[in-house]
Amino acid sequence: MKTKTKALHSRNLHNSNYDFDALIKSEPKLEEFVKPNKYGNVSIDFANPKAVLALNKALLAHFYKIKNWDLPTDYLAPPIPGRADYIHHVADLLASSNDGVIPKGSGVIGLDIGVGANCIYPIIGNVSYGWEFLATDIDEVSIKSVENIVKSNDILSNKIKSKLQKNKNNIFVDIIKKDDKFDFTISNPPFHKSAKEASQSSKRKVQNLTKTKVKKAVLNFAGQANELWCDGGEIAFIKKMINQSVRFRSNCLWFTTLVSKKDNLETIYKLLRSVNAFEYKTIDMQQGQKISRIVAWTFLTKQEQKDWRK
Repeated sequence: MKTKTKALHSRNLHNSNYDFDALIKSEPKLEEFVKPNKYGNVSIDFANPKAVLALNKALLAHFYKIKNWDLPTDYLAPPIPGRADYIHHVADLLASSNDGVIPKGSGVIGLDIGVGANCIYPIIGNVSYGWEFLATDIDEVSIKSVENIVKSNDILSNKIKSKLQKNKNNIFVDIIKKDDKFDFTISNPPFHKSAKEASQSSKRKVQNLTKTKVKKAVLNFAGQANELWCDGGEIAFIKKMINQSVRFRSNCLWFTTLVSKKDNLETIYKLLRSVNAFEYKTIDMQQGQKISRIVAWTFLTKQEQKDWRK
């Protein structure tokens, strides 16, 4: 089943162009990076990692009331509008199993696989819908960063917990306990197969942004190795995720993941059928010229899905 959208989700707070005057009021340090681009429009240089970081701070402060947010050096500062879209589509997914009503509040618990140092998905999910989260990562610095962000913002207090995944070959194993119940899982898998491939991709991205040739990319969104690549790339990560999800079929209502490469979909569908997933969906998303999609699957029958909230 496909749900197509040509623009950001209707509930996405970032559907309009950036109001830089308002954003600068929320984060004054953004002002030094805001200037007319070559088309005469006020913007920032998206190839400048400091500018992107300042923009993220402003967006989180202005729209989500997150006043204290920062990242360790060279960690991923993701584009927030696209991250928000994932959360809002997950909300619709939960509503599809709840008589069309989006479940809100602390009774809804999400599991973020590979949260990174930025904690963006849990922040948006908590502020938008009141959901609680368990955030996991294989990187100790990322987990420490998430803990610092939560401690530094009272509105997140006791809403987001974190856990280090000590075995990089595991995704759900060692994280989900026998009696745990998660309404959904989310994940933005490492896209590339190697450090070299990640570096080449970043170089192309910067060249496209600046329209100039560069010998070495200064990553506009930064990122550590585990955030950008893994052995086998995206498809290997998702295969592992699906195979491990079988063991926790009754612990989670909906398992979900981003899938960047459309060519990977048929392999994913085939594997989901082979592990007897009861239902799976693909939700297309688009942000500007970037197209991606969410694949969601469940092992629960329609009646079990309906009874989940009880």
